[in-house]
Amino acid sequence: MLLADLGAEVVKVEGPGGDDTRTWQPPVREGVATYYLGANRNKRSIALDLKDPADVEVARELARRADVFVENFKPGGLARFGLDYEAVAAVNPRVVYASISGFGSGPGGAALPGYDLIVQAISGFMSLTGDPDGQPFRGGVALFDVMAGLHATIGILSAVNHRHETGAGQHVEVNLLSSALSGLVNQTSAYVAGGVVPYRMGNSHPSLFPYEPLPCADGDLIVTAGNDGQFRKLCQVLGVPELADDPRFGRNEDRTANRDALRPLLVARLRTRTKMEWFRDIIGAGVPCGPINTIDQGVAFAEEIGLDPVVSVGEGAAAIPSVRNPITFSATEATYRLPPPALDEHGAEIRRWLSAEEKTQ
Repeated sequence: MLLADLGAEVVKVEGPGGDDTRTWQPPVREGVATYYLGANRNKRSIALDLKDPADVEVARELARRADVFVENFKPGGLARFGLDYEAVAAVNPRVVYASISGFGSGPGGAALPGYDLIVQAISGFMSLTGDPDGQPFRGGVALFDVMAGLHATIGILSAVNHRHETGAGQHVEVNLLSSALSGLVNQTSAYVAGGVVPYRMGNSHPSLFPYEPLPCADGDLIVTAGNDGQFRKLCQVLGVPELADDPRFGRNEDRTANRDALRPLLVARLRTRTKMEWFRDIIGAGVPCGPINTIDQGVAFAEEIGLDPVVSVGEGAAAIPSVRNPITFSATEATYRLPPPALDEHGAEIRRWLSAEEKTQ
């Protein structure tokens, strides 16, 4: 979808039963799963049954003409159809062929099925998420599915650039576990570089304080003083400037070591006013902070500050509201041409295009 937003003509090849996310509901919009709607704009759909030799030939012809081929079968799963990288590259050497799997194509991981929740567990992510004395929790979104898609997009664009320079395509491989370990950033670095195994800290940060929700008169406010200067400004706004000069709290490493002593001193001030009153004053002083919103409030806030987060995809009655592509360009803006397709909505059109192209060769 990201590539399609940026102008690629994307053909979504589905089995006869369609993309699984079509059935992941509720919630729905006019009977269609909003999960599916969230990831499938700007695509055309063709349904192909790879048990049917004629449909396999259609798939091979699409692959032969493709600039980019993206697949998420288990590694090796397309070889029996002549749609693996080696077979496709033999007839289309310029192809950028991207494979997304759960655990890579090596002998230890190729046979393992990969779902985001499994990778959240296996990677260690869930061991970091939740209350310190509670159970591990998954993230509220398929975090590593999304991250692997972003990594695949970056890899594809890099390979396309390489092809511009050399004329040669290549195989780009991404797996959920590697994306997870990379995306855990400071947590995996703590172990691989420092020998430290991170642990659950609830909403606290292992290396910064304050950097967490703090209670106000009517609810919590996230306060993030990321450096000593911001902490000094925070103390001034809260009316406790002396805390910035306290040797226990002057430097970030001191605040982190003495968080149990500092936290109640900050909370005592924050509880005297509402979270939105403090939000306006703390933000005004240049210290990052924010209320904990629901999704509707998050969208509303983005609208309030002018980000225009919702776009309309398609025309007339078929138009679907969708979340704007997050990238802003000065010259080549993202486009929103096609609403998420019905299963095989463009099948006849694509087959006619293939047939017409064959006749002109």
